Amino acid sequence: MRRAWRRWQMGVLDVSVQEQIDKYIADLDPSKREEIEDLHRLILKSSPNCKLWFLDGRNSENKVVSNENVGYGSQTLRYANGVSREFYRIGLSANTAGISIYVMGLKDKKYLSETYGKKLGKAKITGYCVRFRHIKDVNVDVLEEMIANHLDKGSAGDS
Repeated sequence: MRRAWRRWQMGVLDVSVQEQIDKYIADLDPSKREEIEDLHRLILKSSPNCKLWFLDGRNSENKVVSNENVGYGSQTLRYANGVSREFYRIGLSANTAGISIYVMGLKDKKYLSETYGKKLGKAKITGYCVRFRHIKDVNVDVLEEMIANHLDKGSAGDS
């Protein structure tokens, strides 16, 4: 079963990103599934036609290096070594401690905490990640504002 799932993720089997996202969400624990579904809808409400991504958490050597996550939107990230690549703007992931929302491509690593920290609620905020245990722990309106602002290419704190 695991081998077939990996072949599916690698694109050996003809499976769309949406199907990978649907399977990822369906395989979550029921309590976390409902919250991820709610957040998925909230993000799509902000940008209904955004590009969708699914990352299985594996590197080029097929080793697990992160949690699986869903990505939304598109941007070009440029690294210090001169390399650039297309990547998502917002990421969503369920993990053992709760839920993580990744806000990618921010130059100012204090932007999230300074802009949203005091009004977001019970969440841990790093330079590009907002982690919380449950949706009820955060102010959903502020979370929605943060997501909408970042999916808009002209938002503050962007690269």
